[in-house]
Amino acid sequence: QVQLVESGGGLVQAGGSLRLSCLASGGTFSPYFMGWFRQAPGKEREFVATIGWKSGTIYESDSVRGRFTISRENAKNTLYLQMNDLQPDDTAVYYCAMNRQVGSNIRSQKNYENWGPGTQVTVSS
Repeated sequence: QVQLVESGGGLVQAGGSLRLSCLASGGTFSPYFMGWFRQAPGKEREFVATIGWKSGTIYESDSVRGRFTISRENAKNTLYLQMNDLQPDDTAVYYCAMNRQVGSNIRSQKNYENWGPGTQVTVSS
């Protein structure tokens, strides 16, 4: 069974940067896409970005395009999210998860599994 664990969250001032990591371990790790999602207090979990594990194809939400960059290091089974120009609206718990369904809607959390426990990102104004 693949386990995902996020790290790199923390408290940062508006305009600052953080780099999140998601390490996969155990089982056979062969995702179609790896994604980042976030959930702010009182809100539903939302799509942030996803990357094709073999293809490198990237999809991002409009709210983070130009500020966040998703990347992966296949040899280390690690997913990253570089977050620049962070704003208070980015405050949320950030989760990584894997998609193994070729042809599915890769922006939908319903098509992801093996969710990590999340890492808290707090942006102060």
